[in-house]
Amino acid sequence: MGSRASTLLRDEEIEEIKKETGFSHSQITRLYSRFTSLDKGENGTLSREDFQRIPELAINPLGDRIINAFFPEGEDQVNFRGFMRTLAHFRPIEDNEKSKDQNGPEPLNSRSNKLHFAFQLYDLDKDDKISREELLQVLRMMVGVNISDEQLGSIADRTIQEADQDGDSAISFTEFVKVLEKVDVEQKMSIRFLH
Repeated sequence: MGSRASTLLRDEEIEEIKKETGFSHSQITRLYSRFTSLDKGENGTLSREDFQRIPELAINPLGDRIINAFFPEGEDQVNFRGFMRTLAHFRPIEDNEKSKDQNGPEPLNSRSNKLHFAFQLYDLDKDDKISREELLQVLRMMVGVNISDEQLGSIADRTIQEADQDGDSAISFTEFVKVLEKVDVEQKMSIRFLH
C-alpha cells in the first residue's frame, strides 16, 4: 500500500489524469511507478536520455521519432502528465468508449488522434505534409541498409503517387487518413503493456 507511486501522486491528480487520458487508476499508478523508475535525475521529469534506456525504444527504428513525440516543441523534459497524454494515444479503445456520446473533447486515443500522432512521425519538418524526402528518411530508418536507395525511392514515389489526391507531390493529413481508412489502427497502435 505504501508504494512510492501512490504516495507521490495525489488522488485528485489521478482523477484528473483518468479524465484526460482514459487510463484506469491502477494503470496510472503502474505507469507512475514506471515513470519514476525511468526518472534517473529524480526530478519528476524525463529526458530524452531516460527514454533511450527503454529497450523497446532503443531497438525500434522509429524510436527517436517516438521519443520526440513526448516533448513539446523546444522542451527537453516531460513531466508525468505530458508522459501520460502521449501514452494515451496508444491506449486501446474499449468497447464501452466506442458508443459514448462525446460532448467533450475527442479522446486522445480516438482513431483520428492516433492517425494524427502517426502522421507526425512522418512529418519531420512539421509543415503538415509528408514530402518524398521525409518519406524516404522514415523508410531508411525502418529498413536500414537492407534495401537500395533506388528501391526506397521507388517505394516512396509509388506511395506518394497512390496517396496524393491534390497533385502537390506530398501527402496531407487528409490524404494520409484516406490511405489508412481500411487499416486497423487500433491493433497497430496499441501498447500491450497497458492492458
